[in-house]
Amino acid sequence: MTAPSSIDPAHFLHEQLAQASPDLLRQMLTTFINTLMSAEADAVCGADYGQRSDARTNVRNGYRSRGFDTRAGTLDVAIPKLRSGSYFPDWLLERRRRAERALTTVVATCYLLGVSTRRMEKLVESLGITRLSKSQVSEMAKDLDAQVADFRHRPLDAGPYTFVAADALVLKVREGGRVVNVHALVATGVNADGHREILGLQVASAEDGAGWLGFFRDLTARGLSGVQLVTSDAHRGLVDAIGATLPGAAWQRCRTHYAANLMAVCPKSSWPWVRALLHSVYDQPDAGSVHAQFDRVLDALADKLPKVAEHLEGARADVLAFTAFPQEVWRQIWSNNPSERLNREIRRRTDVVGIFPDRDSLIRLVGAVLAEQHDEWTEGRRYLGLDVLARCRIRPVTGDNTASGTTEEVTAQTTIPALSA
Repeated sequence: MTAPSSIDPAHFLHEQLAQASPDLLRQMLTTFINTLMSAEADAVCGADYGQRSDARTNVRNGYRSRGFDTRAGTLDVAIPKLRSGSYFPDWLLERRRRAERALTTVVATCYLLGVSTRRMEKLVESLGITRLSKSQVSEMAKDLDAQVADFRHRPLDAGPYTFVAADALVLKVREGGRVVNVHALVATGVNADGHREILGLQVASAEDGAGWLGFFRDLTARGLSGVQLVTSDAHRGLVDAIGATLPGAAWQRCRTHYAANLMAVCPKSSWPWVRALLHSVYDQPDAGSVHAQFDRVLDALADKLPKVAEHLEGARADVLAFTAFPQEVWRQIWSNNPSERLNREIRRRTDVVGIFPDRDSLIRLVGAVLAEQHDEWTEGRRYLGLDVLARCRIRPVTGDNTASGTTEEVTAQTTIPALSA
C-alpha cells in the first residue's frame, strides 16, 4: 500500500515556474537541448549511449562546447563528438546571423575544395564545427545566395539620392589554379529620407573604366537618380564613369586621398607645414572664406614650392566641390572617411578567409556583410536631416564673386556641367 501524495504536481509546477529565475529557465532549456542532441547523436551511431549492439555504426567521443543565442540568453550547449565523422545539428547553424552563416559557407567551401591549411581547420573549429558535408554547405549557400542576389538587384526607389560615395576594395580569389586580385566595387548613398543605403556591389577583374562604367550603368538602370555630388578618389576610370552615367552630378575628390597624392610631390621636410596649410583651408566657416584661404595658400607656396602650388591649383575645382553645399554637411561629403567604418567591417570578415575559393563565395560573404549594414542604417537614426537635404538640392551658382561670398541660388533642376571624360 502506497502513501497518498500530499503534493499536487500541477500546482507544484505552477509555483516553481512562477518563482523561476532566468538562470533556471536557461538551465532547463540547456538540459532539453543537450538531451535532444544526445538522442540525435545516438541515432547517428545506431545505438544508445553505452549500449552494446550489433547495429552500432559509430561511437561517441566526448563533447565540444558551443554558445547558442536564445531569447533566454546565451546557452552553453554540449555538442556530442563522434569517433569517426562528425555530428552537428543543422538547426544550430540556422540561428546564426546572415554574415556569420556566409563566413561559415566560405570557410567550409575552402575546406572541402582542399585549398585550406591548418589555419582553415582552426577557423572551422572556432565556429563550433569539426567538419561540414557538401550537402550542408550547398544548402546554406543556396539560401544565402538568393538573399544576397535579391539585395544586390533590388530597385533603388528611395531617391533622390543626393550624395553618393564610391570606393573599391582589393581581395584575393583563386582562379585558374592561381591567386589573383579582384576589386569589389561598392557604392553608398543618402536617400530622400536622410538614411544611408548600400546602393550596389560588383566584383571586377580590374578597377578600370569598363568596370566602373558597368557598375554605374547598373545603378542607374535600377533607379539611381537625383545625384548632386559623388565623392571618390581620383581614379581616372571612376571619374570618367561618373561623368558618363551621372551628367548632372558634381564630383568631390576625397580630401584624404588628395592629401596622399599631394604628399608624393612635396619634399618630405616641407610636408608638415604644407599639410597644416592644406588643413587650414578646410577649417574655414563658409565657402567664401575657403576659397580666399586657398588663394593665400597658393601665394605662400608659389615661390618656395612651385610644383606643390601647381598641383594644388590643378585640383582646386575637384577638391573644393563641397563648398557648393551647406556647411552642415561638409564633413559628410568632402571625403570617403564616413565609409571607412564599412570598409573596416568588410576587411574584418574577409581577412578571416584570406583567399576566397571563387568569386561566388566572395560575393556571398561581402554581400551578406553589406546587407546587414544596410539594415542597421535603415533602422538607425538619419544620417542627414530633411531640412538640410532640402537645402542641398538648391544649388548656388558661384561666379567671379565667389571670394566675396556672393552667390545666386537656383533650384536643383538646373543642369550642372558634366565632368569631362
